[in-house]
This record gives sequence, structure tokens and C-alpha cells, in this order.
Amino acid sequence: MSEIPPADRYFEDFAVGDLFTLGSVTVDEAEMLEFSRFYDPQPFHIDPDAAAESHFGGIIASGWHTGSMMMRLLTEGFLGVSSMGSPGLENLAWPTPVRARDVLTLGVEVLDSRASKTKPHMGILKVRQFLLNQDGDLAFDATAVMMIARRQG
Repeated sequence: MSEIPPADRYFEDFAVGDLFTLGSVTVDEAEMLEFSRFYDPQPFHIDPDAAAESHFGGIIASGWHTGSMMMRLLTEGFLGVSSMGSPGLENLAWPTPVRARDVLTLGVEVLDSRASKTKPHMGILKVRQFLLNQDGDLAFDATAVMMIARRQG
């Protein structure tokens, strides 16, 4: 694997099989509740009594909040000078509920790499991005397609 930090890499610097551990975030309860109240006000995200009675047994983070925390870590540790956006995800799962005070650590694995056939200035990476909690449980799992700038010259 290259010694170039992921955020400073161009398309040519990534190789299939590269695996990065990119940082952690501790889930803040107030932030988790605020996000859910505004964007995903389901009872098991915002109401302690209803959440206690649910199959979750307590308040859990919205999956969309979990994805937002992943995106922050991805932006800070992986996306950088060469990011050109993404056309989307091929799959998305939240296998383990996320709770306040969980510590989530981001991993990114390069699954596929190809030069764009129509845009010679970019390459396409397929990556698995996943969050593990402090117990090693998979809390977020997605396969993303990323457009990455190729090195010029």
C-alpha cells in the first residue's frame, strides 16, 4: 500500500485490496436526538418510553445520522484533493443499532478500480465503507461508487 495519505491520493494511487482505518467518532446523545427530532422523528429515535418498549429496548440513532457521521469521517480521512463526487451507493445496511456513547470507527476497502471510458480525467473506485462500534460490531455497511481525479501530466 502506498505511503501517500488517502486524502492526498489520486486515482492511480489506490489499489484494489487497499484497506484504510480512518478515524473514530463518539456518538453524542444530544446531537443524536436533535438530528432525529428534525429529520427522522420515529418514536424509537426520540421518545425514551416508546423506545424502551420497542424491540430496540432504548433510543437508537437514526441510520441517516449514522451515515452522516460516516460521511464526516470519510471526508476528513479519505476524500481529498481528487474527490469528484459519487453517483451513489450500491447497497446500504445498518446491521447493529447505534446508541449514545458508542464509538464508531470507519474502515474503507477498495473493491474495484477502473478508468472512466468517457472522461479521461477521472477514474471510478468502488469501495466498501463500514463503521464498527467499540465492540467490533458492524453498525454501518455500504458499497459506494466514487469518481476520483486522475493525476494530470
